[in-house]
Amino acid sequence: MKKIFSAGAGLHANRSAAGTAVVFLILLFTSLLMMMPFVYSIVQSLKPMEELFAFPPKFFVQNPTAENYQKLFQLTENLWVPFSRYVFNSVFVSVAGTALYILVASMAAYSLAFGDFPGAKLFNEIVVQALLFSSSVLAVSQYVILAKGRMLNTYWAVILPALSAPLGLFLMRQFMEQMIPKSMLEAAQIDGAGTFTTFWRVVMPVVKPAWLTLIIFTFQSLWSGAGNKYIYREDLKVLPTVLSQISAGGMARAGVAAAAAVVLMIPPILVFMAAQRNVLETMATSGIKE
Repeated sequence: MKKIFSAGAGLHANRSAAGTAVVFLILLFTSLLMMMPFVYSIVQSLKPMEELFAFPPKFFVQNPTAENYQKLFQLTENLWVPFSRYVFNSVFVSVAGTALYILVASMAAYSLAFGDFPGAKLFNEIVVQALLFSSSVLAVSQYVILAKGRMLNTYWAVILPALSAPLGLFLMRQFMEQMIPKSMLEAAQIDGAGTFTTFWRVVMPVVKPAWLTLIIFTFQSLWSGAGNKYIYREDLKVLPTVLSQISAGGMARAGVAAAAAVVLMIPPILVFMAAQRNVLETMATSGIKE
């Protein structure tokens, strides 16, 4: 361990100031490129109608206004179903779906990573192969299953398809195999811990960076998902569906559409900011120290 740290310190000491500056400029340029769509969405939502369709188009707004947000909230007040109902639907589906997916993916990954049962290698191979399939390929089969199970027009119609995503299972399994030695599990068994106790109190704290990262992706996917393939009842529709219907009024509602896009981006960004800090902290402190 001392040799590793000394080698890392030597690499850091030998880096020239010019090299550090180049790395900093590259990272700064990449960060600006990644922030550009978000900044552009905010700028578009603050433009009045005459600037939205000005030619040649300008990136920055000349006369910023909050009129687009005012129109958006005025339109939400005239809906047949209260707007708070749509907000509740989105929050419930996103939070409940994320929590269930983290639990299901973690428990399945624990079984595949450390379980010794017939067909374990086959199941692992199926998970890897499932990563090749996109959601559009499975849309018809998912609809048939939900229809046969009488789950259309229910929250389960949006949550259950999300639970079948193989990416989280693959990520958790890989992280468990790399971060948790079998000696840790054996020590827990010697101390009298059962399977579920070992999973919940030993494994889950160690793989905290993995499931925090998974929270970011899962919440963003569920929050931005329209769910209009399986939900037809107005009182069960989620926020993206309703805001897209409100903003789909042609050129006259271009500013409202930009404001709706900004509103939909806020919750995933807040979740990302909260989880990212914990991911960095846990990745810096997790692991086994010999």
